[in-house]
Order: sequence, then structure tokens, then C-alpha cells
Amino acid sequence: MSQDLWLQNYDATCRLAQEIAENIHERNKQQRTGGNPAKLNMTLRASQQKLKQNITQLRETLIRASSQRRIMQSEADRRQNLVDDLVTREKQLNASFRGDITEPEPSRSTLMTGGGRSGVSANPWLINEPEETRGLGFGEIKQQQQRIIEEQDAGLDALAAIISRQKQMGQEIGNELDEHNEIIDDITHLVDKTDGRIRNETRRVKLVETKSASCGMLVVIVLLLIAIVVVAAWPK
Repeated sequence: MSQDLWLQNYDATCRLAQEIAENIHERNKQQRTGGNPAKLNMTLRASQQKLKQNITQLRETLIRASSQRRIMQSEADRRQNLVDDLVTREKQLNASFRGDITEPEPSRSTLMTGGGRSGVSANPWLINEPEETRGLGFGEIKQQQQRIIEEQDAGLDALAAIISRQKQMGQEIGNELDEHNEIIDDITHLVDKTDGRIRNETRRVKLVETKSASCGMLVVIVLLLIAIVVVAAWPK
């Protein structure tokens, strides 16, 4: 598995910073011994300009990768801390080059690597590396990130399945509510028709009752008239 390009550039920038620190130490040594450090000063100026450009490129590349979500947020934060440390080291190196600060002999290793020169070029700013990635190579870190991404993808897939089921349940509930509303509308219509019929029948009953009362009075009147005629015609 190939190493991440950003990490490769970061590692190269660390080596450049280490080289600048060693050249500053050598320049200061020549100044103390009466040598001519003009050549080293020219080299240092060019190296410092290159260091500044590399840090700017690292920052811009990290911003693009973070905004396009090519790396996890935790890894973006970790890399931002590394860039910030590089900026701090660059300022220290510039101050040391100008002679604003002077450091004792052992500080050269403290400044950059934490030890003397060796055949292995190390990244001194990985000291504050998170515990979960400490001691891992770039390939192992990338594998770890890939596993985390896969776990997150699996979690998102499970969440999407749950949301899909909930959406389906919501649609089924909505369909049942529509059916219930149709049934309620039918019942309301039947109730309205029945109520109308009841009112019509009530009016008819009242009409019949009125007619029946009128007929009864007429019969009583006829009977009274007949009774009067009979009494009048009855011989005394």
C-alpha cells in the first residue's frame, strides 16, 4: 500500500527543517571559530524560503482534502496540529537564523529530532500523536482509517435501512388513514340521508295527526246535531 502523498510531503518538510537547524548550528559554529559562513547563509535563506513554501502547500492541500471529505475529521485535525507545529518551528528557525535567540550546543537535537544525527530521518512532531496511532506506520494508519470508514459506512447503511422501513410504515399508515377517511365520509353521508328521511316521516306523522284530530271533531259535531234533531222531534 503506497504512502499518503500529504504525509510524504510532510515527512520531506520535516527533513528540510532538520537540515536547516543543522546548517544554522554549523553557521553559528563557523562564526564562533572565525570562519566565513556566507555560503551557508545563502543556502539557509533558500532553504527557509523552500520550507515556507512547503508549509503553505501542506496547509492548502489539507484544506482541500478536508473540504472534499477525502479524510476523516479527526485525521484532518491531527494533520492541522502537525502543520501548526511546523509553523512554530519555522518561526523558531527564522529567529535562530537572525540571531534573535541563541541555544546551547545540545539544543540542536532538541530543536528538531530529540537526538543526534542518525541514518534514519524521523518526524520530530509526531511526539503529540494520538495514542491510537502512536507507533503505527503510514500504511497501518491508512488501513486503520479505512476500517473506521467501513464501520461508519456500515452504520450509515443500517441507519438508511431503518429510515426506509419507517418511511414504508408511514406510507402504510397514511394509506389506512385514507381508507378510514373514505369510510367515515360514507357513514356521514348515510347518516345525513337517514336524518333527512326521519325529518320527512316526522312531518308526515304530524300531518296525519292533524288530519285525524279534524275528522274527530267533525264526527262529534255531526253526532251533536243528530242528537239535537232527535230531541227536538221527540214527542212530548
